[in-house]
Amino acid sequence: MTSSSTPRMHTYKRNSSPRSPTNAGEPFTPAHEENVRFIHDTWLCVLRDIKSPQNSERNDRGPQEYVEKNPNPNLHSFIPVDLSDLKKRNTQDSKKS
Repeated sequence: MTSSSTPRMHTYKRNSSPRSPTNAGEPFTPAHEENVRFIHDTWLCVLRDIKSPQNSERNDRGPQEYVEKNPNPNLHSFIPVDLSDLKKRNTQDSKKS
């Protein structure tokens, strides 16, 4: 987390539906799909609740964003990596070779 007072949240989009996995060797079970859907929907609710103006009124209820009291100075220049994008680039690079 950076030392700025503005919270940084990252949302990630799934590129394919749970029923059409990118790797045909790894089919998803209905239980797996249900778990992914639950986590995704719950995360969207958390993001909505954090962004809600009413969130500041609820100090003891609902989601609260963790902010480091003493941020590590070594992480000041840390930039999160989009793993999906990295995987796409690696796949494209391997096809070129």
